Amino acid sequence: MKILITGGAGFIGSAVCRLAVAQGHQVVNVDSLTYAANLANVNMLKSPDYVFEQADITDAEKMEAIFETHQPDSIMHLAAESHVDRSISGPGAFLNTNISGTFILLQTARAYRDELSADRQDRFRFHHISTDEVYGDLEPEDPAFSETTPYAPSSPYSASKAASDHLVRSWNRTYGLPIVITNCSNNYGPYQYPEKLIPVVILNAMQEKPIPIYGEGTNIRDWLYVDDHAEALLLVLQKGQVGRTYNIGGDNERTNIELVETICDIMDRRSDTSLSDHTSLITHVTDRAGHDQRYAVDASRIRDELGWTPKVAWNEGFEQTVEWYLSRKDWWGPLIKF
Repeated sequence: MKILITGGAGFIGSAVCRLAVAQGHQVVNVDSLTYAANLANVNMLKSPDYVFEQADITDAEKMEAIFETHQPDSIMHLAAESHVDRSISGPGAFLNTNISGTFILLQTARAYRDELSADRQDRFRFHHISTDEVYGDLEPEDPAFSETTPYAPSSPYSASKAASDHLVRSWNRTYGLPIVITNCSNNYGPYQYPEKLIPVVILNAMQEKPIPIYGEGTNIRDWLYVDDHAEALLLVLQKGQVGRTYNIGGDNERTNIELVETICDIMDRRSDTSLSDHTSLITHVTDRAGHDQRYAVDASRIRDELGWTPKVAWNEGFEQTVEWYLSRKDWWGPLIKF
């Protein structure tokens, strides 16, 4: 199919673009190229099945023109402001992109679909990619988030994503737009922008700089390798039930301090720094405002209905990720200041 992918120059979006082209789909990558986007993430896609359009999803006229020009069969909406710390210091951009941008895409997709043939209308899908953070906070003993867990977002970021989820569902209920929604756990892997925790740990360790950990590092996250996530997203687009939500998780819950220690252990074995124990760089800093204690998702629905399970194990994924950053200074070097 021809898939319009928003945010396709970002971390997760670029993984979806690369996999979609590899699977034989045509891809129209729409990205405004904000600070966290990078065309180097997709510059290997030298294919007639891949097209890039630089555009902001909040620009209604531009979105309408892109739909009209490229005539996609489906849309995968990944474009979003996504860094919690930035949402705390500057929430306006999150409301604009994540809420208003989603609204404009929904309106554009709805009007576009209405003009398609009956057969193409039936096959059209609007796949909205969201986060487990919309569900709020868990205590260590609580069951994992399911697709029916009530929303209780804690940060401006998660609140903006929760709002966008509600908009997407309402366009299905009110206007009949065929949608699917996925809510994923924390992603990691190659091409992740250096402001995120895992690249920060790797790159700081490489430079023998302090590795910051919020509070005591006891906050728990479920970690999902980005290529596993991309595979799940394309599966949901093609086989997911219209109107349905699917949680996507890695079945890899760890405290932040366990995560950092895992990476430091790999760095002890693989890096050429002067340190033999990179955990000596760990520095505890003041905790983030409103920091959720734990996220964990129950991914049994996508497993039972669509047959998806993550392929990349915890140790394997982090070995691959560290090795990628160690060997790809050409990618991350221009993005950080030493």
